[in-house]
Amino acid sequence: MEINEKLLRSIIEEVLNEMQTSNSTPNVSTPNNSKSEGIELKEIGKAEKGTNSKEVVIGVGPAFGVGQTKTIVKIPHAKVLKEVIAGIEEEGLKARVVKMYGTSDVSFISNQAAKLSGSGIGIGIQSKGTSVIHQANLDPLNNLELFPQAPLINLETFRAIGKNAAKYAKDESPSPVPAKNDQMARPKYQAISAILHIKETQHIDESKGTQQLDVKFI
Repeated sequence: MEINEKLLRSIIEEVLNEMQTSNSTPNVSTPNNSKSEGIELKEIGKAEKGTNSKEVVIGVGPAFGVGQTKTIVKIPHAKVLKEVIAGIEEEGLKARVVKMYGTSDVSFISNQAAKLSGSGIGIGIQSKGTSVIHQANLDPLNNLELFPQAPLINLETFRAIGKNAAKYAKDESPSPVPAKNDQMARPKYQAISAILHIKETQHIDESKGTQQLDVKFI
């Protein structure tokens, strides 16, 4: 993916337009359902704390599937969720997906997901791809596994994240998912990462809290 001045300018203009629209439009809590490449997300009510010890809750950012439909390296959100869910199910557990409207911070998204999970284990995924595996009894900034470099997270990694989260839920001690590191990724993607985070933050709606999602792959 080539990051150039023209691309950055177009994204900045889009963000500014969204900010102007949000400032002129009353904030009304209505279901924000979405349909994009390969996936349909439907809000079905406020997310409640689970009682199933064999579930892992996946929390996604407020712009997931709506304001943004792909990660920073253009992986469709449909494929992201499909791989994470597949990883969880391969370990014999069940995935539940919720959307966090109260925050765009992946540490808090993942921590809240863990607190809602019947197993106490949750996964947080920002729309740009940054991900965290979390545990309910940990502080938000003290997680189980962190994947901060979104440009380096591929589908294989997303599947491994799902598998490891399920293993933690089964009280196992898995080896951490190998995290790729590229010193050039930060300067190359830093500007667009910041812009995508601004876009995510524009979709925060504290009045909606956390919504349970019905996920359909199409």
